[in-house]
Amino acid sequence: MLSQIKSLLNAKVNLAQMTLDNGTVIEADEFVAGANVFIVTDGEKVPLPVGEYTLEDGRKLVVESEGVISSFNMEEEEKEEATEEEKEELEETIEVEAPEAVASEIEEVVEAVVEVIAPVIEEVKEQVEEMKKYMEEKKKEEEMEDEKETKMSAQEPASKPIKHSPESKSTPKLKKLSSRRPMSTLDRVMGKISKIQ
Repeated sequence: MLSQIKSLLNAKVNLAQMTLDNGTVIEADEFVAGANVFIVTDGEKVPLPVGEYTLEDGRKLVVESEGVISSFNMEEEEKEEATEEEKEELEETIEVEAPEAVASEIEEVVEAVVEVIAPVIEEVKEQVEEMKKYMEEKKKEEEMEDEKETKMSAQEPASKPIKHSPESKSTPKLKKLSSRRPMSTLDRVMGKISKIQ
C-alpha cells in the first residue's frame, strides 16, 4: 500500500489552464468535449457553471452540465490553418501566373513611356547640338579677336620712352634797371644767390 501511495504522490498531473475574457482562470485535463473543467480560486477548484464562455483569444467554451465541457470551439484554429493553406496555394498560383502577366503589362507600360518620351529626347538632343554649335562659334570668335590683338601689337612700333624733363637750371637774369647806378649791397647779395642756383 505504501508503494502505491508513493507512486500516486509522485505522479505528475498535467492540467491545462486558460483565461477567460474577464480574467478568470479555468483549468482542465484537456480542453475537449467531455472533459472536466474547473475555476481556479486561491488554490481551490470549483466546477465551472453552465453557460457559454469566451476565452481571451476569442474561442468559445460551452458548458451544458456543471463542470463538464460540452463543446470547445476549435474551429477557429482549423479555419486559420485552412486559410494559411489557401494563402500558400494562392501564392503558388500567383507565382506561376505572375511572370507572364506582369511581363506583358511591363512591356505595355514601357512602350507607352517610350512613345511619350521619344519626342522629348529628340528635342533635347537638337537643343544640345545647337548649344554645341553656339559654343564653338563663340570660341572661334574669341580666338580671332586674340589673333587680331597679337597682330596689332606686333605691327605697332615700340613707343618712345618718356623721359623726365626737369626744369632747366638756367639762372634767372636780373634786370638791370639802370646800368649807371652803382651796385648796392642788396644787388651784390642777389647776384651771388643767382649764381649759386
